[in-house]
Amino acid sequence: MKTVVSVSQGSSEYDYELETTFLEQPFRIIRVGTDGNLERAEAVLDSVCGEADAIGLSMIHDHYQVGREQLEHPDTARLEACIPDKPVTTGAGLRGILQEWAVRHTQTELGHFFDNARVLFLNGQAGYRIAKALSEHTDNLFFADPYLDFGVPRLLTSLRQLETYTSLTAPVTFRPAAVKLIEALHKTPIYRMGEKLIRGSLHESVKDSHVIVGAMGDLEAFSEKELNGKTVITSRVTESALDWFRSRKVAMVVDYSPWLEGRPVGVNVMEAMISAALSRTPEQLGADDFLDVIQTLGIEPRILYPNGYRRVNRFAFVIHPLSQQYLTKTPPLDWIANVSPPAVMNLVEKAVAYTPPFIYSKVSGIKSPTGDEAEGWLITVGGTPKEIMAHCPEFTYSRLLAAAKLAKKLGAQIMGLGAFTKVVGDAGITVAKRAPLPITTGNSYSASGALWAAHDAAKKVGRVSIGKSGKMAGKAMVVGATGAIGSVCARLLAKAVDEIYMVAPEAAKLLALKESIELETPGAIVHVSATTDRDLSEMDMVVTATSGAGKRILDIMQVKPGCVITDVARPLDIPAEDVAKRPDVLVIESGEIQLPGDVRMKDIGLPRGIAYACLAETIVLALEARFENFTLGRNIEWEKVREIYKLGLKHGMELAAISGVNGVFTDEDFERVRTLAEEAEEPV
Repeated sequence: MKTVVSVSQGSSEYDYELETTFLEQPFRIIRVGTDGNLERAEAVLDSVCGEADAIGLSMIHDHYQVGREQLEHPDTARLEACIPDKPVTTGAGLRGILQEWAVRHTQTELGHFFDNARVLFLNGQAGYRIAKALSEHTDNLFFADPYLDFGVPRLLTSLRQLETYTSLTAPVTFRPAAVKLIEALHKTPIYRMGEKLIRGSLHESVKDSHVIVGAMGDLEAFSEKELNGKTVITSRVTESALDWFRSRKVAMVVDYSPWLEGRPVGVNVMEAMISAALSRTPEQLGADDFLDVIQTLGIEPRILYPNGYRRVNRFAFVIHPLSQQYLTKTPPLDWIANVSPPAVMNLVEKAVAYTPPFIYSKVSGIKSPTGDEAEGWLITVGGTPKEIMAHCPEFTYSRLLAAAKLAKKLGAQIMGLGAFTKVVGDAGITVAKRAPLPITTGNSYSASGALWAAHDAAKKVGRVSIGKSGKMAGKAMVVGATGAIGSVCARLLAKAVDEIYMVAPEAAKLLALKESIELETPGAIVHVSATTDRDLSEMDMVVTATSGAGKRILDIMQVKPGCVITDVARPLDIPAEDVAKRPDVLVIESGEIQLPGDVRMKDIGLPRGIAYACLAETIVLALEARFENFTLGRNIEWEKVREIYKLGLKHGMELAAISGVNGVFTDEDFERVRTLAEEAEEPV
């Protein structure tokens, strides 16, 4: 029987002894903790040297390789020197493989999990292999080595910085005298005076991260406040450790340590066993030896959910003031508006359009029935529609790209464009080409939401019926039919309504759209017109989806009593004063979406938990981990409209209460419109 002894700088209360079979050979494994006492560790090594076939050193520094730097830690070298004639290892060779595999396995198993995540390494030198693997998926890597080495409250923010830091500090920190000096420094009153500040700063860094990489001992200082919803990459996760993660509401743990006889064993133990079984020194072991053992034993990283399945994905969404009036509601511009004449506010409106993007609100609490969660940020760019239209598209592109850079820095995995930003220029195509993360305009769900709301509203008013063809027996008009949202609304309405009327000033585009719809929907009856004047009075349903920025696009006095108008445009195509003229007509503000979960975000002009459909599309894609350019350009595919609708249902999205310029419509409101419409049609 071969014997492997693990001498640990950890607590002796976790000591054990077990017998097992490894690579068809009987083994005895003994673990001896020395409670952080190097002299005691030396004495233990001296006493077990005769009976051990190989020895593992645990809870002590590896001899790290960071970039081109080979780092030999003096404490480790001191213990190795005690046993010159026996194989001894910290497990560094096997650990590097298991660490890197843990990242790649998780990314493959969960799909895009680490994309653009903010990852904090509590010891960058120990986690260098993990950092190298993660660098393929995110640039947001942070290293706390200056905190823990010297008490300097500053993070390293790239692999290059970690490598430079290591090359500069290794000659100091890895000398025996320097190690003792640093240990002494940590005990001085001056260091302890600043320790609270340093720890507070590090706690904030943990709180701002999405993934934490560190040993269990490094994590003990952190509470639920910092760790709630985080992913932790670590090793040797026992049941008690899992309980600890559970108490701090950690979302997911990736454990890269091997297991033996139903318990996690140190990588140093496993490598020592391989060394003894193969009768080779650790220096003689190669990648093939480790691969054979990993495959023979079926060793695989464990993905653990301490509180049940929980995955938190991240998004960003761009908003902007819809009018000068919106600016007057935003501090500190609100007090400026109170004391300034219109001419001054016009200048303010122009100036705000040039301001850098900033975070308007953090969004949290979104939870799908699948267990997936989403959190994100609403990022404001300052231009009102008036200012956006007054500049060339490049003006807006530059601001959207600045917003995308901010979103990437925050850790967002996809960014959505809202209101006017999604229709300017080529409707997101140029932004998507230049942005450092996937982009969607949200127009697919905007079209879906608009028709969803129109369908429900028409049913509630009760003025239309289903004909023999299975379609709605009536006529529907799309104003702004050649636009991004208007065109897909027209395509979908052609499948659902007897006759469809498309209105837009671009005659040639209208003809091309008509031809396309008739090809994809045989039997569809499609009419085209440059204005609404000729046919408006016959419509049972109207969808307005223009980018007219407040220009009057139809005469509401011509509209048929009982007609349902869905206003998709932002700013609205139909002003409140026009709506008030026709109480026998139902004008709804597109289709807003009720988000799943206990949603927390600042006011965006809608009731709590309700979002514009374009924002909801971004959230649905985040929940689904579909980090891709989804809806771009002016030619929206109706298949994507259908797909995002189905994904929305999967993740608990619901059509919000139907609302208009004066708020949510009640059953009495629908009944009133129906009654007034019937009275208007009665002969005098």
